[in-house]
Amino acid sequence: MNSIELPPPVSMTGLPETPLSSAHLNHHTLPWVEQGGGVAMKMLRVNDDTGHWVSMNRFPPGTELPTHRHSGGVFAFTLQGRWGYRESDFLSSPGSLVREPANTSHTLYVPADATETAEVIFFIDGSLVHCLPDGSIWGISDAHTQLAEYLALAAAQGHSIRREDILR
Repeated sequence: MNSIELPPPVSMTGLPETPLSSAHLNHHTLPWVEQGGGVAMKMLRVNDDTGHWVSMNRFPPGTELPTHRHSGGVFAFTLQGRWGYRESDFLSSPGSLVREPANTSHTLYVPADATETAEVIFFIDGSLVHCLPDGSIWGISDAHTQLAEYLALAAAQGHSIRREDILR
């Protein structure tokens, strides 16, 4: 058997570090904003470099969002309540982690008989393409359109949020 000679180890303390600083945000410092139909949101983070965004949403029992398609992957962590996709055979519950592959379409819903509001954190790459029932596109959302909506709704609802606290 031939042995492979490994290169000498590299000292981790000698490698250059990213010029970016770490960031901390406690979601309790941000207000919930009402989007309509009892649905509420908080934008927790938007990354200019990657287009990655993190939002927190509340969906009351009986909610059904319009079908949408993601250009990138999504992870969703359920904090409270139950929710699912009409096109899937699961109901997410507290502690569940849902993976949504890129280029998939689905219709988020909360069962009408749910006993509490669903509260979910979404980690999203890319955009959402919003569809009408016939499949035609009625809108596209990404990190910056969602951030703009959050800031506008917050201001309209009497909250003051600094854009730079979310845009890191």
